[in-house]
Amino acid sequence: MKTIRLTMAQALVKFLENQYISIDGVENRFVKGVFGIFGHGNVTGIGEALESTNNMRFHQGNNEQGMAHTAIAYAKQKRRKEIYAVTTSIGPGAMNMMTAAATATVNRIPVLLLPGDIFASRQPDPVLQQVEDPSDLTISANDAFRSVSRYWDRITRPEQLMTAAINAMRVLTSPADTGAVTLCLPQDVQSEAYDYPESFFKKRVHYIDRITPEIAAIERVIQVLRDKKKPLLICGGGVRYSGAEQAVVDFADTFKVPFAETQAGKGVLLWDHPLNVGGMGVTGTQAANRLAKKADVIIAVGTRLGDFTTASKWAFKDEEVPIIGINVLDYDAWKMDAVPLVADARMAMEQLTSELKAIEYTADFEDEVKEEQRLWNEEVERLYTTDWDNGLSQTRVLGELNDHLFEDDAVIVGASGSLPGCLQRLWKTKETDGYHMEYGFSCMGYEVSGSLGVKMAEPNREVYAMVGDGSFVMLHSEILTAMKEGIKINVMLFDNSGYQCILNLQRSQGIHDFANEFRYRNEATGRLDGKYVPVDFAAIGAGYGMKTYRVSDLDELKEAVEDAKKQTVSTLIDIKVLPGSMTGGYDSWWRVGVPEVSENKDVEEAHREMQENVKQTRKY
Repeated sequence: MKTIRLTMAQALVKFLENQYISIDGVENRFVKGVFGIFGHGNVTGIGEALESTNNMRFHQGNNEQGMAHTAIAYAKQKRRKEIYAVTTSIGPGAMNMMTAAATATVNRIPVLLLPGDIFASRQPDPVLQQVEDPSDLTISANDAFRSVSRYWDRITRPEQLMTAAINAMRVLTSPADTGAVTLCLPQDVQSEAYDYPESFFKKRVHYIDRITPEIAAIERVIQVLRDKKKPLLICGGGVRYSGAEQAVVDFADTFKVPFAETQAGKGVLLWDHPLNVGGMGVTGTQAANRLAKKADVIIAVGTRLGDFTTASKWAFKDEEVPIIGINVLDYDAWKMDAVPLVADARMAMEQLTSELKAIEYTADFEDEVKEEQRLWNEEVERLYTTDWDNGLSQTRVLGELNDHLFEDDAVIVGASGSLPGCLQRLWKTKETDGYHMEYGFSCMGYEVSGSLGVKMAEPNREVYAMVGDGSFVMLHSEILTAMKEGIKINVMLFDNSGYQCILNLQRSQGIHDFANEFRYRNEATGRLDGKYVPVDFAAIGAGYGMKTYRVSDLDELKEAVEDAKKQTVSTLIDIKVLPGSMTGGYDSWWRVGVPEVSENKDVEEAHREMQENVKQTRKY
């Protein structure tokens, strides 16, 4: 057996260079490159290995969470066909990736995390930034990644890399159960050499086989659908990753079945399809939520049925209405006592279309769909065009951007605050994959970093981060990465003076306004309820070298967006919008924990209302 002597870090890089995937006969290299920030825990190990290679592009990040979000967004926009690895030092550098690891795992997006770790030899312990557990010296800070990783391993001997790396690829390429893969790399082991078999570095092609639906399972679904006349299909993120959009459209067109969208599924199918009723659930449209109440069967395709999609299981409260769960992951297919069809979304929809054609199935929902769409389109137009006397409303700004200012093929990126609700309800996606929303974890700070990842994945499309002021303040460090790389992103910053989304939730449950806006401390009350703190976000962007704009009316908005399109550097448009000018709920409910006892009678009343709604929800 021929061998090659390499350090563990050099072997890891060489292995990653030779990983490929094949989907439907199309083969491409899987690991695009590496994001990293160096410290004493990785600079002399994997840092040296990366400096010595010409086959892996390295990007210097500026915040560990931020660069990991960029890697996640890249993989998501690429429909999980390409990924980035992310390397950090030990201690705080590694811990900064924890939030991103959870974001990847919740959203089922592959990302390879390579945090440095303490010395496997333990000889210099405790090293700088080491977290010690006196009861178990094998534990380091990196053990915290176990709960948020789909696969976790620590390489304490250089030869362990071989089985660990292959298992990492198994999870990273899984269509069903992927997420964050964390390989903890002790800083001494990174630099230790081993005689690796040359075969370990051969080109490996990982074939992503579509899971074929079982005939018996198809037959069970057909039995459920046979006599149903008002089916509603829910299009989740699995439709995107399976490439099942045409299969869903064919199914809908053939049988006149309306379809709603989750946040992950929105943007796969275009907004103006006559059977597209828009977002489903808490941040969904009036049309989708009303039709859900009238439906006699729910077909959930590629969705994990989170509480925002099901309105905390209140949207489908009639337990006599069956749910069909179509998913590659059996855990998701079985949710809410569904009739499970564990299969690739595209293959399942194609097979169902064929079988239902054979029995001449037809739905009888079209007239109601048209009426609900008409009413909802009128509401969207109202929200898009209504001017407020004292300033810009968030919905008015979105209307201008969507209908008049953004290119049809633009990609918008969002994650948190009130914007995801407005965008899922109101945004008209005119080109496939033009809507990129991280809403599984709804991670504040994803938007700017994510827009960089999306732009790297889609260099020929304009990319716009749709971000609130609260989320921007939390994490915008990857603007500097974009500037270093010469990659243009556009940051649309909606400044409404704080966490207005949560303030809205607070008020809806009878709680007095408390600590959700950016206000000065009031000496008279002792609380943060003084005047608003004025923040010049355009100045922050300009400090990075961005082209920036300040907007307070529609004319300024138009001028700013049109000029931003002409720029070759990244841009930031600081848009002052009125607090509380987001959309409200439309025939939906979201369960939150409301105090059972309170000195505030409005809170106790909100608790009683919550209990009444709980009685109407499905229990499993």
